[in-house]
Amino acid sequence: MADILITGSSGFIGFHLAQRLLNDGLEVVGIDSMNDYYDPALKQARLNMLRQYRKFSFRQFALEDGDSLNGLFAEYDFPVVVHLAAQAGVRYSLTNPRAYIDANIVGFLNVLEACRHHETGHLIYASSSSVYGANAAMPFSVRHNVDHPVSLYAATKKANELMAHTYSHLYGLPTTGLRFFTVYGPWGRPDMAYFKFTQSILRRETINVFNYGKMKRDFTYVDDIVEGIRRLLDRTPRPNPQWDKIAADPGTSYAPYKIYNIGNNRPVALGDFIACLERKLGIEAVKAYLPMQPGDVPETYADVDDLMADVGFKPATSIEEGIGKFVDWYLDYDKKGMYTDEEKGIGV
Repeated sequence: MADILITGSSGFIGFHLAQRLLNDGLEVVGIDSMNDYYDPALKQARLNMLRQYRKFSFRQFALEDGDSLNGLFAEYDFPVVVHLAAQAGVRYSLTNPRAYIDANIVGFLNVLEACRHHETGHLIYASSSSVYGANAAMPFSVRHNVDHPVSLYAATKKANELMAHTYSHLYGLPTTGLRFFTVYGPWGRPDMAYFKFTQSILRRETINVFNYGKMKRDFTYVDDIVEGIRRLLDRTPRPNPQWDKIAADPGTSYAPYKIYNIGNNRPVALGDFIACLERKLGIEAVKAYLPMQPGDVPETYADVDDLMADVGFKPATSIEEGIGKFVDWYLDYDKKGMYTDEEKGIGV
């Protein structure tokens, strides 16, 4: 028996969560396909760190492989599953839509089926702030309608929430969906803007600033995301006895189903975020201002009242602190040979 299964354990959030739980003394089993959506060397480096823990076990396969997943569930008795594996990225979904159906729909169905048949006590899964789509009411609340996605990625995450509710309704599977808001920090994803900005600023390359710098994001430091998940592990959702079929609350249900936002609750203008990076790096960025990209939204802002009410926590890491920790990690990671000293701004 293991304490917890984490899918996507070599991914950005999965790695940080696994490390936190292992440091807490829990036994963790991780699954990851180790695909090449971004540099597999970064995923391998995360995995190598996790393998140093005696209570960590790892299996490599894609969640579309239902037989391998069912075999793993038959081997272990998982009281809790945290499903973080997914095909990420809004822009990538415009050109590679089938990857999202395979990983985010088929893969998630296999996770639901495995949890159902092996009577998992609690499934926590990653949704996304992207589900709010064309909604312009701020801050984004779990009680808002999210029926107007603007990317296939967002549509698959909304579909995950619907699929989870179906399994909570039909089979009594307790499910908790977490809408993450622009997660950043050490060991982050190279396809994310803050990672690309840092790389380009150090190389003195032009950075693309979309929507002419008018974007706002509820940037959320990864440790705050992990703390939110940690506190929710033992908070198994229960049916809401006040749920009203006439005035239905999308964030709860008559079934054991719950949705939370996890965001910093303080939107930051993209220009201010870049300025913070510039100060930390000691280099002024060369900027190209461009229109908004297809599938993007101008602003995100998380209402975290439910998270506060239920587990007494809200993310609070400032941009200055979070960016500082990311840049310190990035420069240290570069010492492994990814970039030259000149590109890192050393001695220039």
